Amino acid sequence: MSLFTRYQLGDLTLPNRVVMAPMTRVRAAASGLATSAMATYYAQRATAGLIVSEGVQPSLIGQSNPGTPGLHTDEQVAAWRPVTSAVHANGGRIFAQLMHGGRVSHPDTTGFQPVGPSAVPAVGDVFTPTGPQPAPMPRALDTAEVPEHSASYAEAARRAIGAGFDGVELHGANGYLISQFLSSNANLRTDRYGGSVAGRIRFAVEATAATVEAVGAARTGIRLSPGATFWGVRETDTLELYTALLTELARLQVAYVHLEATVDEDVVVELRRAWPGTLIMNPSLPMGAKQAGRTEADHWLDLGADLISFGRAFLANPDLVERLRNALPIAPVDEATFYQGGDEGYLTYPAYQYTS
Repeated sequence: MSLFTRYQLGDLTLPNRVVMAPMTRVRAAASGLATSAMATYYAQRATAGLIVSEGVQPSLIGQSNPGTPGLHTDEQVAAWRPVTSAVHANGGRIFAQLMHGGRVSHPDTTGFQPVGPSAVPAVGDVFTPTGPQPAPMPRALDTAEVPEHSASYAEAARRAIGAGFDGVELHGANGYLISQFLSSNANLRTDRYGGSVAGRIRFAVEATAATVEAVGAARTGIRLSPGATFWGVRETDTLELYTALLTELARLQVAYVHLEATVDEDVVVELRRAWPGTLIMNPSLPMGAKQAGRTEADHWLDLGADLISFGRAFLANPDLVERLRNALPIAPVDEATFYQGGDEGYLTYPAYQYTS
């Protein structure tokens, strides 16, 4: 098996096993609308076997950062269609990542007090329209309210398919809402959504099941970060927790599980054994010191991953697949342009320039 062999993902035939990981770029227009620059950005990277979009909020209260796109209004659906059309015109495939921020949000961004499994604030400063501010106290969801938030993923998934996406990925990682329910310190609930492993995985399972019912299992994936501590979340019994979750996801027959290398390698190998379906592996920590390349990709393929996702390498290298295939230099990324807006550091990275 090679990084450059075909792979059948549901109804999609991927020409290679290179996945563009979801990355926040905060380039959306007002009201969470996708833009023509976003269409160009994703189309430039359409040689990836699969593109997973930046996090897209499934509801206004689910918005984490200013400048991010949504999939909860008809106008947002219409704005995404030129983006997906551009990717498809360039021969690509694209899933929308559905990201509910939960407690990682701010009233200055959404107009609402953030919600979470419990009244426990995130650790750190959150982005707001006027700059970073301390994460506010979230409002703990009542038991009766929880299903409407799991259903928001399903409704956004329907809109995503209507906007031309090939499928969706639920963002269950990195300290956002699904991850908060999985956590043992952000989730202090004593009802059916907390306490035991079965309780803590319930929200993730219900959100995924609703999405599968809405758009089909072949169009539904989920991203997870076992053992991670983003935004102050912590988990007890990581292996037991994620083994139980993967067992339930296997029953739903979702298209894939997308894992981040946020826990010891031997734990990931155990989770691979617990998961019978397609595994996308992201070899490097989000914003970590090391950027993944061909060596790390081959290592994880050898350990049982089916597809490998790359984040930062795709920012500065729109032709990353060709560079990996031909052992060409991987251009460095300018971190100062990650979130600054505009085309610089977004559309301005060139393909590799061959010399005669």
